[in-house]
Amino acid sequence: MGIFEAFEAEGRPMTLSELSQAAGLPVSTSHGIVRVLMERGYLYLTSRRKDLFPTRRLYDMAEKIMAHDPYLERLEPFLETLRDATQETVIVGKRQHDEIVYLRVLEGPQTIRYSSAAGALKPLHSTSIGKAMLSRVALEELHRQLAQAPLPAVTDHTVTSHEALFEEIAQAREHGYFVTRGESVSDVYAVAVPVNVNRDVLGIAVAGPRHRMEAVIERVAGLLLDVQRDIERGNP
Repeated sequence: MGIFEAFEAEGRPMTLSELSQAAGLPVSTSHGIVRVLMERGYLYLTSRRKDLFPTRRLYDMAEKIMAHDPYLERLEPFLETLRDATQETVIVGKRQHDEIVYLRVLEGPQTIRYSSAAGALKPLHSTSIGKAMLSRVALEELHRQLAQAPLPAVTDHTVTSHEALFEEIAQAREHGYFVTRGESVSDVYAVAVPVNVNRDVLGIAVAGPRHRMEAVIERVAGLLLDVQRDIERGNP
């Protein structure tokens, strides 16, 4: 994966030595990996300099895999509707141990917008989706988990007090949506709701710059709650 991430970061064909340096791997290790990837049709030589570059095989494989994703095919129409209604970035995330992993990111059309990518890992305590996931934990167990969890400051606005975070989540459960105000990324506000999908729980969030989001938190929350209801009822 480091080999492919190096190509993603560099955005150009590379020699074996350039690739090993970009991937942070020894040349001998890279040589073995590259040989296998070429044998399996994932890499090819582009020129007499022996520059390497990925073929479309990984892309085509990813498309086939994503066509069978247990969550996203069902959610995509709702996410697109939400993105169009808010004009902001829409994110689907799932709890993975003490982090949130982004499964899908639909960036908003605005020039200035929140940007991220599927696969990004974020702390539970500083994200709206993380708070939404924590809200599904019974209060007594939530209190125990938060008391044992480190809550590092991601920004100057991150809630780092166990008691303050517990109280915020407990109170937010009453109206069903969860907000972060510059706690994960400075000057980015986000609103999230938990959603039951395929006997599991995901979080769906809308995120955008403070100057647009601050005045519309309740409106965005209402749209998210509508989407939550429609998904859980199976409405298109």
